[in-house]
Amino acid sequence: MVFVASDDALTVPTAVKIVIAGGFGTGKTTMVGSVSEIPPLRTEELLTEAGVHVDDLAGIEGKETTTVALDFGRITISPQIVLYLFGTPGQNRFWFMWDELAHGAIGAVVLVDTRRLDASFPSIDFFEHRRIPFVVAVNCFDGAQAYTVDEVRGALDLDPAIPVVLCDARDRESSKSTLIGLIRHSMSRLEHAAR
Repeated sequence: MVFVASDDALTVPTAVKIVIAGGFGTGKTTMVGSVSEIPPLRTEELLTEAGVHVDDLAGIEGKETTTVALDFGRITISPQIVLYLFGTPGQNRFWFMWDELAHGAIGAVVLVDTRRLDASFPSIDFFEHRRIPFVVAVNCFDGAQAYTVDEVRGALDLDPAIPVVLCDARDRESSKSTLIGLIRHSMSRLEHAAR
C-alpha cells in the first residue's frame, strides 16, 4: 500500500502567540480559561499568610489563589492558524518572567479592573516600552463602578491609537471579541509599519 500525502496533510499551522497581562487579580486566568479550546494549564497556588504584607488585596478580598508562573490556552482558528494564549502572573515579584512570556507575541491584552486602576500602569508601561501592540480590556466585575471607554482612556492617559474595550473575562464570546480586536490592532500596526 502506498500512502500519498495531500497538501493539507503537509500543512504546518502558523503559531500565533498572544499575551494576556494585567495587574494582580484582574481576571487573566479567567479569560484564558473562558476562551481556550483545551483545558488550560494553570499554575495557581493558594494565597497564604506569608503573602499578607506582599499582596495588596484591597478591592479583591475574596481572591483565594494566584498565578505563580503562567496560564496557557489554545484556540485553533483554522488548520493554518493556531492561537496560543499566555497569561502572565500579576504580582510584581513575578514580573521577571514577563520578557520571556512576551517574546515573539504579536500583541497583548492588558486587563484592567477599575476598582484598582493604579495596578494597570506597570502592564501598560511594559508593552509601550517594548513596542508590543496591545489593547486595554476593562474587565467589568460585578459590583464595580461602571465607566465609559473614554473615562478609562483618560484615567490611564492612553494614546488615542490604543484600543480600549469593555469585556467580561468570564464570557467566552466577550473574550473572543477582545482577542479579535487585538489581532486587528496588531495587523493594522504591521500594515502601517510596512508603508
